[in-house]
Amino acid sequence: MFRFTRPLLNAARKPSTGITGLKVHRDPVPELKKTYEATLQALSAIPQSSVYRQGTEALTLHKLKVLEKANGNVAVIEKELDEGQIEESLDIAQDELSLAQKMLQWKAWEPLEEKPQPGQWQYFGKEATASSSS
Repeated sequence: MFRFTRPLLNAARKPSTGITGLKVHRDPVPELKKTYEATLQALSAIPQSSVYRQGTEALTLHKLKVLEKANGNVAVIEKELDEGQIEESLDIAQDELSLAQKMLQWKAWEPLEEKPQPGQWQYFGKEATASSSS
């Protein structure tokens, strides 16, 4: 009987992510949820008119819903988020939280302190603005 349980035990425990520098997290789902919630909290301090806040908030809320819908099933979370292993999703979430905190510090939604030079935002013969999508 011991021979049959050993492979099952090893299959249940993930020994490695297979990615250099990315360790297996013992309990990634609650940590991922906590990180998403912290990101939403940081974003709430940024004005609602900020395009960064709108996009990041929508993405983070979607990821949080995926997490809640999966009921702790790591395989479902990995498949739905499509970011690789759950440790990679946690790494991405921590990076986004860090960026949200930096954006708050930088006040990136405020107008530029100096007017740009003529033609500075012109690429390939077209004028680029924050509102243009082409």
